[in-house]
Amino acid sequence: MKDQSLDKDLFVSDISLNAKEEDLHKLFAICGKVKSVHLLTDQKSGQFNGCAFVRMATAAEAKDALNMLDGARLLNRCIRIKAARPKPSAPPAEAQLTEQNRRPRHPRGRRK
Repeated sequence: MKDQSLDKDLFVSDISLNAKEEDLHKLFAICGKVKSVHLLTDQKSGQFNGCAFVRMATAAEAKDALNMLDGARLLNRCIRIKAARPKPSAPPAEAQLTEQNRRPRHPRGRRK
């Protein structure tokens, strides 16, 4: 079953590193009600990495924003917009080690 919330989510890239959440909120508000803006940050440094997720109130508003704002200028940078994709689910840790990719065991005794 398709997650309906993804129809409302947009992935925005090539954003100026000086941009704030309110800048994106104002820009996307011309296409409808903005439910949320989430700026993505680097895990190590905590710095904004120039990408964000924007959630619109309806799928129609998200489609309008995609069509109208892809390539628009925000703080002297042309932003790119795509429909958000679902987050890939990670396999359980136990499933990552299969018989094929385990290191071979050495027989008891000294290694040669």
